[in-house]
Parts: sequence; C-alpha cells; structure tokens
Amino acid sequence: MVICLDDAITLDVVEGIDGLKAELEPEVMRVVLKDSGFADDVVKTNAIRILKKYGIDDVKSL
Repeated sequence: MVICLDDAITLDVVEGIDGLKAELEPEVMRVVLKDSGFADDVVKTNAIRILKKYGIDDVKSL
C-alpha cells in the first residue's frame, strides 16, 4: 500500500508510484491519495488514469 499525503500531488509523483511498483513487484498494489493535494480535478483524473495504465486499479482519493 502506498499512501501519499502531499499537499502538491503532481503527475511526477504518480510516475514515482509506478516506479515503486516496478521496484517492489507486489502482488497487489493499493494507492491512497490526499484529495486536496491535487491542483484541480484534471490532475486528479489524469493521475488515476496513469495509475490504472500501470495496472494499479485500487486507487482511493480521500
């Protein structure tokens, strides 16, 4: 599980999460992101799409 509570979640941060997945090779990857950490809904939507592209389907934004 990866939890990101950063106040400024960027797409670079999301790419870094994929790097962790590649490095650690977990069976299941869950990601929790701080909803208010996104600059806007466009960045949030793109972040979730990128994670899904990398096979991370269990993504929550709280």
